[in-house]
Amino acid sequence: MTAVSTVETAPAEPPPSPEKPAETAAAEPPEKAPIGRLWAYARQHLRLLLIGGALSFLGGITGLVQPLIAMDVIEALSDDTSLRGPLILLGAVVLVGGALSALGPYLMQIAGQDVVLTVRRRVIGTLVRLKVAEVDRLRPGDLVSRLTSDTNLLRTVASTTVIGGVTDSFMIVGGIALMAWLDPILFGTTMAMVVLVTVTMLFIMPRIQNATVESQTALGDMGSLLERVFTAFRTVKASSAEEHEIRRLDEAARTARDKGVRASFWEALAGVVAFLPVNLAFLMVLGVGGARVASGSMGVDTLIGFLLLLFYLMGPVNGLIASLSQLQTGLAAVKRVEDVADLDAEAPTNGTVVETGDGPARVAFRDVTFRYADDLPYVHHGITFESSGSGLTALVGPSGAGKTTVFSLIERFYPATSGTVTVDGREVGDWPLAALRRMIGYVEQDAPVLHGTLRENLVMAAPGASDEEVEDVVKLARLSDLVGRLPDGLDSQIGYRGMTISGGERQRVAIA
Repeated sequence: MTAVSTVETAPAEPPPSPEKPAETAAAEPPEKAPIGRLWAYARQHLRLLLIGGALSFLGGITGLVQPLIAMDVIEALSDDTSLRGPLILLGAVVLVGGALSALGPYLMQIAGQDVVLTVRRRVIGTLVRLKVAEVDRLRPGDLVSRLTSDTNLLRTVASTTVIGGVTDSFMIVGGIALMAWLDPILFGTTMAMVVLVTVTMLFIMPRIQNATVESQTALGDMGSLLERVFTAFRTVKASSAEEHEIRRLDEAARTARDKGVRASFWEALAGVVAFLPVNLAFLMVLGVGGARVASGSMGVDTLIGFLLLLFYLMGPVNGLIASLSQLQTGLAAVKRVEDVADLDAEAPTNGTVVETGDGPARVAFRDVTFRYADDLPYVHHGITFESSGSGLTALVGPSGAGKTTVFSLIERFYPATSGTVTVDGREVGDWPLAALRRMIGYVEQDAPVLHGTLRENLVMAAPGASDEEVEDVVKLARLSDLVGRLPDGLDSQIGYRGMTISGGERQRVAIA
């Protein structure tokens, strides 16, 4: 099998590009609105959502029925008739309504967790397949925040928020219809408050979404700074830079706090807007209705039934306001998640196996130019060379000369700006990516080792390797002493980035 072995020994070049807006692949379809994307996520679990929503809706219907049954109880008291029938019916309705109201949200929460799983799978697939150029300019901490915090926000929104909002809307409409049937005058008094709530919420809702986006972005910034500290933790310690990094993190935490307070302000204002008009409506209904009862134009049972309906509607009204607020939060989270999903990623390899030739590979550069971004200087200005593959070929030069970039172009981490890079006479862009990288042994300069066991690191590129093959590689890479020293041998945990073993051992693990 053809083999190209690349081992970095020169210092890496500076970070290739400053922050800039994400670019989407040319073949991407037109961007969906956040609400459309949210529907696309929820649609995959629509059956469970509808069942849970239907049960919640039925539970809400029982709440609407209770004031009408209470009117029968009051009427029975006035007529001095038996209360047994109305009270039994009222008790049964309360119990059934409570059971339905518990089971419905439970099913919707299950669906919400399924939605989060679907979204996270999609985001994980994109993150791990991101092109190197994308990762170089992004902040890993912010990406982690989008995978964890932002996707979790979708759970409530995709389940209880949307279905609950629809259910509450139906309950409000049904309650209003019953109010209009019971007494048109009191109904008109209540509707004035409903219009006030609606107009005010149209002003508040967009501000909740904007504030949530800013809050989540600030959390991502704080996560990025903390990830930066842990990535170079020993350097921070050796430089006595703890206080400096703590100040930076403290500033980021304060910013996140301020952004969170702003989002909380608009959410709290939405709650107040929903609460005050309903309570004012209650006072007005009590005053107007009491006067009408005193004048004999309305029965006391009608007033009590209307007040009970109004009390009942406080729950759906507050629920609808909360759903609208959470929807804005969810749409903000969808936008941040979709920003990740639209990043430039490599296509899945799907386990493609392509046969390659035997013996060492020939690598050739022909008039290759390269720069990491249009606004950065060229690293290569027309480099031409050829390696026959036999013997040893070394690239020697000062720091920043572009040695690391040569290997990055061979691995197709970046495309050449111009010119051609070929392996065995075939341009690297024409090779199936999995086949190209499978025949290259690539060891990075800092020889990163992944968290996990020593065995997991050794078989990363060959998960089907047998125990005998692993033992042979351990001997060839001179890791036998390390394996013998570790408490569980090959199955020993070697810590985050391999910090429990020496730098030289990490290099040999990377080679193995």
